[in-house]
Amino acid sequence: MEVITNMVGERPVVIFSKSSCCLSHSIKSLISGFGANPTVYEVDEMANGQQIERALIQMGCQPSVPAVFIGQQFVGGANQIMSLHLRNELAPLLMNAKAIWIWKRK
Repeated sequence: MEVITNMVGERPVVIFSKSSCCLSHSIKSLISGFGANPTVYEVDEMANGQQIERALIQMGCQPSVPAVFIGQQFVGGANQIMSLHLRNELAPLLMNAKAIWIWKRK
């Protein structure tokens, strides 16, 4: 889990993803749509990707990707991120993490 902590570091938004995962793509698009510029790690393209996936599963990510960290805190996978978005709670999280500065509700 130390590997994950180091990778999340001081970044406002980190997404662990797989390049072939449609849910990962959707979550990356959603967060980028707010104007955030997430750090994305494609675990299927990394030499230590299996180690990272095991660490994510130990942290409670089921399935292992997408796994979203906002403000260095694990927020959850696709279901949790979509639920936050539907409750209009995702944008305030992104603002608090300084991933976005302005958000205008449509």
